[in-house]
Amino acid sequence: MTQSEIVCGLDIGSTKIACIVGRKNEYGKIEILGIGRTDSLGVNRGVVENIQQTIDSIQRAVGLASQNSGVNINTVHVGIAGQHIKCSHQRGSVMRTSREQEITSEDVEKLTASMYQLVLNPGEEIIHVIPQEYIIDNFQPTLKPVGMDGIRLEANFQIITGQVSAIKNLERCVNKAGLEISTLILEPLASAEAVLSPEEKEEGVALVDIGGGTTDIAIFKDHIIRHTAVIPMGGNVITEDIKEGCSIIRHQAEELKKRFGSALASENKLEEVVSIPGIKGRPAKEISLQNLARIIQARMEEIIEQVEVELLRSGFGKRLNTGLVLTGGGSQLRHLAQLAEFKTGLLTRIGYPNEHLAKSLSAETGSPMHATGIGLVIKGLYDDRLKGRKDQKLREGKNLKNIFQQWFTNGVNFLERDQQD
Repeated sequence: MTQSEIVCGLDIGSTKIACIVGRKNEYGKIEILGIGRTDSLGVNRGVVENIQQTIDSIQRAVGLASQNSGVNINTVHVGIAGQHIKCSHQRGSVMRTSREQEITSEDVEKLTASMYQLVLNPGEEIIHVIPQEYIIDNFQPTLKPVGMDGIRLEANFQIITGQVSAIKNLERCVNKAGLEISTLILEPLASAEAVLSPEEKEEGVALVDIGGGTTDIAIFKDHIIRHTAVIPMGGNVITEDIKEGCSIIRHQAEELKKRFGSALASENKLEEVVSIPGIKGRPAKEISLQNLARIIQARMEEIIEQVEVELLRSGFGKRLNTGLVLTGGGSQLRHLAQLAEFKTGLLTRIGYPNEHLAKSLSAETGSPMHATGIGLVIKGLYDDRLKGRKDQKLREGKNLKNIFQQWFTNGVNFLERDQQD
């Protein structure tokens, strides 16, 4: 097994930093070689707020992953999220020189590359340029223009941007942790690779990734990502609500949410209670699970309402034939899928990355909390393979150029000798 076959995904979240090492086996499944996870210190709502704490957290997670996998980690595929992420729609075009030659992949790449030259608001940087559909000579839109005839090639694009300072701070932390960034990937795109099926992407689906600091949304239709958005609320807000509502410390609130949390108060009986140990000799406190669920449900309803706003804003809210897929650590709340179905009227399921995994090291590997990390490994494998193909084409082109240069030089020399004779 060579190092080039191994890919490492680095999920830098607000609650945890997870480093996942994996490769694709002979059956096309993702084999997880090792996972390193640690608390995320220095990151709030997807944005780095303390450089040194973030560096230390990254190094601990990477060190654990390296130890567990036996792989020396130098290069990582990094996920990026946060409320500074924005999406907009733009249209671009290129004019081809000849109708005699069919449209090639190079024409499409040239058009896509031109969109990176867009003039942005001060302090913004392009993260992804995602084609939506192509238009050739003002005719019917198509998803696959390569091989077709035409002079004017146009396309509608979704442009994903972020704040330069937030991007640079994230890159600086990774680099100072002794790592090289191979690609920077929008986290909901990575999560989608891990939990969505091709059928869902075709028929229409909204991925809702509930993290610690933010909730990321990605809407797919006809295998194309149509809309992305970030809601600045996640599991950490629910923990704070429990802390204040139950008058307990944060650590107890987090444990209470994980072990007994429910998104539907009606599913809990009033007489069901849990005892919380007192601090420094204080008496234990009994908390009703129904009251706990009421606190959680109120905040989750607010998040779901914001999801509905984004569905309407996208214009695809009524075209999601396969409904919602909830993933991320926050999706593990009991009865959350039922609440989402009740509020939105859309079919809802919890997204697990198990479909793409080979036999896992542990049951926790296939948890929704690792959907982004596993998606980064999947995207990294694809991007590395694509990069390898481009490098091969470049090498072939250079070799062909050298052959022509050699032929030309030899031909000139031959002509000079012929003239001298």
